[in-house]
Amino acid sequence: MKRILLALALALAAVTGAVFAADTPALPVTKSPAGAEVYIISPKDGATVGQEVTVSFGLKGMGVAPAGVKKEGTGHHHLLIDVTDLPAAGQPIPKDDTHVHFGNGQTETTIKLKPGTHTLQLELADENHIPFDPAVVSKKITVHVK
Repeated sequence: MKRILLALALALAAVTGAVFAADTPALPVTKSPAGAEVYIISPKDGATVGQEVTVSFGLKGMGVAPAGVKKEGTGHHHLLIDVTDLPAAGQPIPKDDTHVHFGNGQTETTIKLKPGTHTLQLELADENHIPFDPAVVSKKITVHVK
């Protein structure tokens, strides 16, 4: 009897989860201003750097505002370290060791990297950490850490 109840509970959970997933509304996506551009000022692409690296962020055509602050034409930076694919459109950018958030409106940071070759890329997001449409992303650069 317990096995039957467990099987029914699991089946109900699977069906209910599928129904909720199908009914989940898409998150609102903020349109980016035409010509908006984010870029890495330093280090330069191909640079050889020490294990502590200062990364300076540049932005054209938009302003910077902290996460949680809704102000038209602004966003905040996210540094993508060794990320192969950009975060999913319409979903908040993950927050982990490879997706670093700068929700206070910072435009520079110092990071520690292990020796080897690494890639760095910036992505701007709205007040809810959701990438803009179209995405405002920098060119991916490569640094060599000694």
